[in-house]
Amino acid sequence: MIAKYGLDEGVEPQKYGLGMKELWEIDPAKHAEGTVTHTMGWPLNGNAGGGSFIYHLDNNQVYVGFVVHLNYENPHLFPYMEFQRFKHHPMVAELLEGGKRIAYGARAITEGGWQSMPKLVAPGVALLGCAAGMVNVPRIKGNHNAMLSGIAAADAAAEAIAADRSGDELTAYETTVRTGAIAKDLRRVRNVKPLWSRYGLTASLGLGGFDMWTNNLFGLSLLGTLKHGKSDAAATGEASKFKPIDYPKPDGKLSFDRLTNVSFSFTNHEESQPAHLKLKDPKVPVEVNLPKYAGPSARYCPAGVYEFVEKDGKPEFVINFQNCVHCKTCDIKDPTQNIVWTVPQGGDGPNYPNM
Repeated sequence: MIAKYGLDEGVEPQKYGLGMKELWEIDPAKHAEGTVTHTMGWPLNGNAGGGSFIYHLDNNQVYVGFVVHLNYENPHLFPYMEFQRFKHHPMVAELLEGGKRIAYGARAITEGGWQSMPKLVAPGVALLGCAAGMVNVPRIKGNHNAMLSGIAAADAAAEAIAADRSGDELTAYETTVRTGAIAKDLRRVRNVKPLWSRYGLTASLGLGGFDMWTNNLFGLSLLGTLKHGKSDAAATGEASKFKPIDYPKPDGKLSFDRLTNVSFSFTNHEESQPAHLKLKDPKVPVEVNLPKYAGPSARYCPAGVYEFVEKDGKPEFVINFQNCVHCKTCDIKDPTQNIVWTVPQGGDGPNYPNM
């Protein structure tokens, strides 16, 4: 809808993070229902922005998740393996030791915030919540704004129906979002994400914290409204300018290979259906992305959908669409924007009964 109606004209490009999550059942002695842990940085260091979350649920279960900002430059970065490496931190390893992973999933998260929020309405269309990028990144919150946008859209729709209107735009919804609680929430934190992207974790904590305080206390920012600049795809650098990253092999206890974890997402696609992952130009992966960017799709996908194999002495690009967990990272991060994610037939895909 955004592309069809040009709703993003005149706004900053949307930014994203890849969120990966495992559900674990842990030793009851280590479980403390309601405990929340957030971390930033490690093990990403200077390679990318991101951090983790650990939430203690009921029944001795915990969510262990990791988010990698998709504006990273080094195409050798392997977000999934960063997540697996994170679990070997002594604090996390001690928590999970003796437990078992029972589910896995992944999803791209909108992170652009206020600057990247497109026009929200078109005839017959209203963008709500994460579809419009209403996540408060520094506070790791999105549900509150999603619910508020749903209420505002419902009120605007009810008003239109009562007035016997049809086929027009719900302009009242747009006005409520741009001037109400959602705007107040997102405007206060609008510069944190671009600061993090430009200056890294440490500097952004200081500058971003200062900017949020001035916004909260005085309703203004001395920095104005910073721009994001490049899209996440355009931020990808050439492989020759970066060193490959050596990742430890998963141990099968705390860390796992991708295909094993994908089986815990309960993903299913009918194998005889056409692949729902389309290439604009089938030659680009081997002729451009592999030599120039070291084939980043083989790493940025958290489900192992894409791989380069050798056939008759030449590289060949393979799409294992059956593995797809519908995170849409490929549509976002592919440096040549050659991959188009489409809806598969029959509602096929991951089945998250407990995620």
